[in-house]
Amino acid sequence: MLGKTRRPEMRVVLEDYVKRIGHQSPIEITEVRDGDSAAKKLDADRAATVMLLDANGKRFSSEAFAKWIGEQRDRGTRELIFVCGDADGFPLIFLERKHPKFSLSEMTYSHELARVMLAEQIYRAFAILSGSPYPK
Repeated sequence: MLGKTRRPEMRVVLEDYVKRIGHQSPIEITEVRDGDSAAKKLDADRAATVMLLDANGKRFSSEAFAKWIGEQRDRGTRELIFVCGDADGFPLIFLERKHPKFSLSEMTYSHELARVMLAEQIYRAFAILSGSPYPK
């Protein structure tokens, strides 16, 4: 995540979903100062599948997102990295790399709320894949 989640209430909800996801899969949230720092971190891990959270990206239903995550798992993808921009979006260094992009909605959300929503959707995807009653 570019930048920090500063609002304490958003951090609490984000940490709750991270804890829930951790029961299904290892998860790590990394906050970096800027786009250059994030790019260096991504360069160190070329084996991962990277997705940018971008307003102009592909839109998934929760079920389609779960299916995509399941397909990645079934292909043997060992690591998914979701990159959330800061309030200014993504720096040019990210946009030049042609990473796939996806969007949470046609609506615009604050970067802090979008992080929470992404975490909830990842948790929901694992619930859908496991047949849990949570997504209903």
